[in-house]
Amino acid sequence: MRLLPLALAALLLLVHAELWFGKGGIPHEMSLRAELKRQLADNAEARAHNDQLAAEVADLREGTEMVEEKARRELGMVRPDELLVVVSNQAR
Repeated sequence: MRLLPLALAALLLLVHAELWFGKGGIPHEMSLRAELKRQLADNAEARAHNDQLAAEVADLREGTEMVEEKARRELGMVRPDELLVVVSNQAR
């Protein structure tokens, strides 16, 4: 009868040892948490970089339209299939 409590205590120690030092133990969990924290920081940095690139793309897309409009208005630029008509309302 004295052997059963000793066996149960040994089994309990074995389970605790696995919890603390095993493959799925606390140190492994802590390293996974640290890796997750690093990955989240990398993701946030990449997201900020992507947002910056998206803003640059939007500026370039809008910028060409703005440049084209300014060239049309100030320099009289026309496309090959367009006809430029200038209306002047000067009284003579």
